[in-house]
Amino acid sequence: MKLTEEYKELAWQGLWKNNPGLVQLLGLCPLLAVTSTVTNALGLGLATLLVLIGSNATVSAIRHWVPKEIRIPIFVLIIAAFVTCVQLLMNAFTYGIYESLGIFLPLIVTNCAIIGRAEAYASKNPIKQASFDGLMMGLGFAAVLVVLGAMRELLGQGTLFDGAHLLFGEWATSLRIEVLHLDSQFLLAILPPGAFIGMGFLIALKNYIDSQAAARQPAPEQQENIERVRVNFD
Repeated sequence: MKLTEEYKELAWQGLWKNNPGLVQLLGLCPLLAVTSTVTNALGLGLATLLVLIGSNATVSAIRHWVPKEIRIPIFVLIIAAFVTCVQLLMNAFTYGIYESLGIFLPLIVTNCAIIGRAEAYASKNPIKQASFDGLMMGLGFAAVLVVLGAMRELLGQGTLFDGAHLLFGEWATSLRIEVLHLDSQFLLAILPPGAFIGMGFLIALKNYIDSQAAARQPAPEQQENIERVRVNFD
C-alpha cells in the first residue's frame, strides 16, 4: 500500500469506519459521564487526543526494545506519564475545566481506546504512521464527545458552549449561545440516562448512513454457473 493511501485509510478508519466511540465502543465511561456540556466534552476530547498522539509516538519509537512479555505494563506507564503531563497543564492553565472533569481526567490512563491503539497499531508501525493514527483516532473520539455534548446541552439547558470560558479564558464568554429558552432544565438529557439514549441515537444514525451508502454501491457481477453434464458410456 502506498504511503498516501495508508494515511487516507488511517483517517477513514479513525474518523468513521472504526471510530473508537461509535464502532469500537471503547472509553464509554468518560464519554457518557462528562458530556453534559460541549465545553466538558471538548476538554476531555482534547486531553484524550494529546495523550493518544504522545503515547502512540512513544510506543512506536521504543517498539524494537520492548520485550513482548512486559509490553502492556510499559504501555500503561507511558500512557500514565502523558496523562500526568496533560493533567498538570490543565490544572495550571484551565483550572475550571480541570475541576469539572474531575476523576475522569486521570481515568484516561485506563481508556481502552488508547491502550488498544498502542497494542494494535503503534507497536507494529513507524512513528509517523503511529502518530497520525493517534491523531485520527483522537479526532474521531473527540468528535463523538462534542456531538453528544451538544445534543445533551441543547436538550437539557437550551444552550451551547455554556462555560466555554473555563476552557478558553474570559474572552470565550461570548461564545455561549442560548438556542432555546427553557424555564427549567430537562434532567433526562443532563443525567446519565440521557447520555445512553443519545449515544444509542448516534450509533443508529451511523449504521443507517452506512447501510444507505452500501445500498448505493453497484452489486458485484455474478458469475454464470456452468452446468456440468456427466456422460456415461456404459
